[in-house]
Amino acid sequence: MTKKNAFVNINVERLKSLFKDIVDIYSPSGKEEQVLEYLYDYLKERGFRVKRQAVDENRYNLLVLPKKDVTVELLFMGHVDTIPAYEFDDYNWEEKGDRVIGLGTADMKGGCAAIIEALVISKEHFNKDLPAALALVVGEEEDGDGTTKFLEEYHFPWVIIGEPTNLQPCFGHFGYMEILLRTFGKRMHASLANKKENAIEVLLNGLIEIGHYMGTVRRDVVYNIRDLFSSRTGFTVADRCEAWLDIHIPPSSPVGEIATELEEIFLQYCEKHKNIRSTFRIMTIEAGYELPLRGPIVENLEKVFTQRGLIWKPKVFRSHSDANKLWAAGIKPILLGAGQLEMAHTPDESVSFQKICKASQIYADLISELFYEQGVII
Repeated sequence: MTKKNAFVNINVERLKSLFKDIVDIYSPSGKEEQVLEYLYDYLKERGFRVKRQAVDENRYNLLVLPKKDVTVELLFMGHVDTIPAYEFDDYNWEEKGDRVIGLGTADMKGGCAAIIEALVISKEHFNKDLPAALALVVGEEEDGDGTTKFLEEYHFPWVIIGEPTNLQPCFGHFGYMEILLRTFGKRMHASLANKKENAIEVLLNGLIEIGHYMGTVRRDVVYNIRDLFSSRTGFTVADRCEAWLDIHIPPSSPVGEIATELEEIFLQYCEKHKNIRSTFRIMTIEAGYELPLRGPIVENLEKVFTQRGLIWKPKVFRSHSDANKLWAAGIKPILLGAGQLEMAHTPDESVSFQKICKASQIYADLISELFYEQGVII
């Protein structure tokens, strides 16, 4: 019988150095090659067996996997891509007290750095193959092609994703729909414009109908008019218009019913305008989920929170993430990271470095618990 002696404490300075280095490497979706090369070398230098899993001609996921004869229940996952910089010459690391400012600090280079440090310190301390795997994926901020490729070859029962949850574990996740609305009318001289034959007018009023429905019938659903375009025609009435909608749906809400209702509202409104043709297309639809708070991974994670004196207050993640794809593939995702969702995708994105350290320590403690279950002395 073995006995647990102490925590394995992370290397704060090493974590900070890694975090700064990857924030200073620009890696928007589709252009992750430089940060991937850096992280590949970083992991190899620290003794990990690292695999490049090709996603396209130039991009790949980085994987640290168990030996073929070893069963691992838990995967740690992070995405190395960010949204494009608001200003290309102003995305780098900056410190203001405890806050670290920079593109991707909250979503989720801080999460990636915290996970990597947890794995490195655990490998150094135990000098054994880890009871967990690692996937650093590309493309999460666009179409999730990195995770899609990962799921073609691998499956793990549980995954912890370092998304920004403000150090609260999320066992539930909103569903997501991406919808494309289009209207088509007749191009004519601008002086002849009228509402009945104006593609822009009809689409805008169709959006107002959707907004009224959301505000009265589906108040728990979050919707966003992400993009709005019309044909550039000069001094004429535009002959077409389109809008992209993001719809975030609580896990208990009926996704199919909401999709049908939105389609009916928009198309029925547009049908009142005989000279306008309209289309409603769901480009992405992914279900939400709620995991029961049961199982050894959950129990070990709660134990870590208790031992570290942290508040255990499970939540539901309100955004869209790769967790939706993982859940659809039969993997149970837990989202847990240091950043705050409201800071992600903003011009002044930032995160508390102390919370990055706490996240990394949580991950390291969880790995220690998994070692302890295997009879390894800590």
